[in-house]
Amino acid sequence: MLSAPNLRVSRSPFHTPGSDAAGAADATRLRRFFCQQHVFEQATRFGAHHWPAFDGGLAEMQRVLKPGGTAIFMDVVSPGSFLLDTWLQSLELLRDPSHVRNASAAEWLAALARAGFAIEECRTFRLRLAFPTWVARMNTPAPHVAAIRSLQDQATPAVKECFEIEEDGSFTVDTAFFLARKA
Repeated sequence: MLSAPNLRVSRSPFHTPGSDAAGAADATRLRRFFCQQHVFEQATRFGAHHWPAFDGGLAEMQRVLKPGGTAIFMDVVSPGSFLLDTWLQSLELLRDPSHVRNASAAEWLAALARAGFAIEECRTFRLRLAFPTWVARMNTPAPHVAAIRSLQDQATPAVKECFEIEEDGSFTVDTAFFLARKA
């Protein structure tokens, strides 16, 4: 349930439900409304691939953390090569139009460093995505599901091997866990 102040913000003219398209000035007003600088000892985020401003999101995490505070991030990451990256971003965008971009682990590490985080740990994992539930979670339109399956059917051997594409469309992605500290 939203508190009275949060309910007022959700009804305000600069709040657009389901959209990250608020202007920079409005986003700054909204951010400052919710919390001041250096208030949290820990902050976590999964799904930064939906942030329209990746570096800006990391800067905001840095802003709200107390000195020495811990930040934990986990996300699907790009395999890095242009071919594999293009393929992953295409599937993600067809499935969910709010998708922006999966950064690679190397891009994450560089962005965290730019934002002033000291990296304490970085681990990568493989995650199998069951295709029927993966598209159902986002209520992906049937034409987009068909387009994803078409891409999978036409994928090169390198793509099929990397993503371990299965007969039903299920596939495997790389994910990464980052533990960082505010310097």
